[in-house]
Amino acid sequence: MKAVYCTQYGTPEVLQVNEVEKPTPKDNEILVKVYAAVVGPSDTAFRKADPFIVRLIYGLRKPRNPKQGTEFAGVVESVGKAVTAFKQGDPIVGMDPNSFGAHAEYICLPDTKPTTLMPTNATYEDAAGMIDGGATARTFLEDVAKVQPGQKVLINGASGAVGAYGVQIAKFLGAKVTGVCSGANVELVKSLGADEVIDYTKTDFAKTGQTYDVIFDAVGKRSFSDCKQALTPNGVYLTTVPTLGMLMALIQSLFSRKKAKFAMAGLMQNRATLTMLKELFEAGKIKSVIDRRYPLAQIAEAHRYVDTGRKKGNVIITVAEG
Repeated sequence: MKAVYCTQYGTPEVLQVNEVEKPTPKDNEILVKVYAAVVGPSDTAFRKADPFIVRLIYGLRKPRNPKQGTEFAGVVESVGKAVTAFKQGDPIVGMDPNSFGAHAEYICLPDTKPTTLMPTNATYEDAAGMIDGGATARTFLEDVAKVQPGQKVLINGASGAVGAYGVQIAKFLGAKVTGVCSGANVELVKSLGADEVIDYTKTDFAKTGQTYDVIFDAVGKRSFSDCKQALTPNGVYLTTVPTLGMLMALIQSLFSRKKAKFAMAGLMQNRATLTMLKELFEAGKIKSVIDRRYPLAQIAEAHRYVDTGRKKGNVIITVAEG
């Protein structure tokens, strides 16, 4: 089978599409034929080792694990004898934030990993996109910030994968949502349910005098210090990007009623979160936003586009036709 490998940190050219042996599931594992996968900022961060914390976790000089890709949608091809959650032929979505391997024609993983049946009304591409930004947004907004109905929530980077789902999930939770994006994406963010949209090229949301119960920086562009004055007295600042500045913000917030919070959202996922997203998608409460699609052979081009920082929603790798 074909699979993407990365044996050194660097530009998209370090990515290799290799021919490797198709895996065989162990007793507790499922083998999935991958139809669609996702390339997002976390994938490019692992490839570049930027921020530096990537090296501390995944290998100082080179990746300890050369496999690539976390989120996928596909069909269960076979199951180990101890597996009861799925059967051959089930269309599923899932992720493996520990071992990776979704950028391949097949992925083999324990059935205890975050996996669930696909929404009945979703394509493979929609389903893969749904869990890319949706799982992270749900974890930060519901589990970490505990957003309540009527709260004011600002999403910075509202047209990206995490931000686009952040707008939709915050609305589902009953919040009044302000999205921040470039002027070119204002209509998109409005279509996702934002009550107000700020064009960051014209207005600095942190200097308008408006305050918010939650500021979710879904792209890691604004610091806790930048946003502090725009938080209500007990407001919460969230960021998805692990940096030294984030660590300092966590320390600063220990001495303030206004809090900075961070979570390793990928490692916090479970079947319950993915099932919740499935149900929201089936009910029409959330939808996928797909910007571009690339075949597996063009994985480097997909990374190169994500590196521009201009993508809207998801960038999808189409691995098989379905």
